[in-house]
Amino acid sequence: MKNHLENARLFLYNYVYTSYKVILILREFSILRGNGEGMDSIRLKARAKINLGLDVTGIREDGYHEVKMVMQTVGLYDRIIIEKTKEPGIVITSNLSYIPLNENNLMYKAADMLMREFDIDEGVHMDLRKFIPVAAGMAGGSSDAAAVFYGMNRMFGLGLDIEQLKERAVKVGADVPYCLIRGTMLATGIGEKLDRLPPMPQCAIVVAKPPVNVSTRMVYEKLDMSSDIRHPDIDAVIRGLENGNLVQIAESMGNVLEDVTIPMHPVIDTIKRDMKRFGAINAMMSGSGPTVFGIFDDKQQAQICLNHMREQGSARQAYITDVYNVR
Repeated sequence: MKNHLENARLFLYNYVYTSYKVILILREFSILRGNGEGMDSIRLKARAKINLGLDVTGIREDGYHEVKMVMQTVGLYDRIIIEKTKEPGIVITSNLSYIPLNENNLMYKAADMLMREFDIDEGVHMDLRKFIPVAAGMAGGSSDAAAVFYGMNRMFGLGLDIEQLKERAVKVGADVPYCLIRGTMLATGIGEKLDRLPPMPQCAIVVAKPPVNVSTRMVYEKLDMSSDIRHPDIDAVIRGLENGNLVQIAESMGNVLEDVTIPMHPVIDTIKRDMKRFGAINAMMSGSGPTVFGIFDDKQQAQICLNHMREQGSARQAYITDVYNVR
């Protein structure tokens, strides 16, 4: 009888797990086939990412850096509304006055690419409510562009599947393909080669951006591959994910770009130390910086840390968020 119950339990578990994976695949592929033709507007959430591990493994002949990264979507997001307009062209509005609203914006580049390729005569108005820190290493601009690819594909019935969208997205930015599919991913190449990893366990994440901006291009240019740089153990992060062990994941985190950005902006290291002092399992710079995130297994302790970040002034923006693993 016991064996029958155990077999039934395993069957049910496998059935539920398999069904869940099928749903994810269907959501990831089928929903992107642009069946929303005729829609006049669409509301979207463009979610931020953090890097649980970031290593640079080489430089290509074209100057692009080859990377090995573990990327994770978090709950923090921008809000985007895309509306069709009778007048041709692309108009972007935002709650922030200091971000570009012209062809230098990745949202504009994504929309312009699709409108040219598919001879779209109508115009679009895109309103961006920006909450992800700007120039912060959290792929805010890339995520906004990914949302535009997704939204316009549906609104105009372009019929592009996920792979076709990714082919276009990488021409706008190396992180944009990841931002289309989201979740827990191993990214290699220049960031466009993606392999799904086991989802990160749920936890509280404190995000803090100091009052400085960092140029991703400049950080990569300053990285000296011939010097004795500290390469993180990306495989250790992956093993932690496979084990579903939050502590193992956090303690294995590492970012090779910290050796470039922190000497330029020591406040990053101050924030890292403060987060660990207030209970973070570990804290690390995301992407090229300057944003720092801390991993907490206690939400109350994370809230205490957040309050400290906001009160003591080393962070211009500070939020508490969580892991986001479902589209």
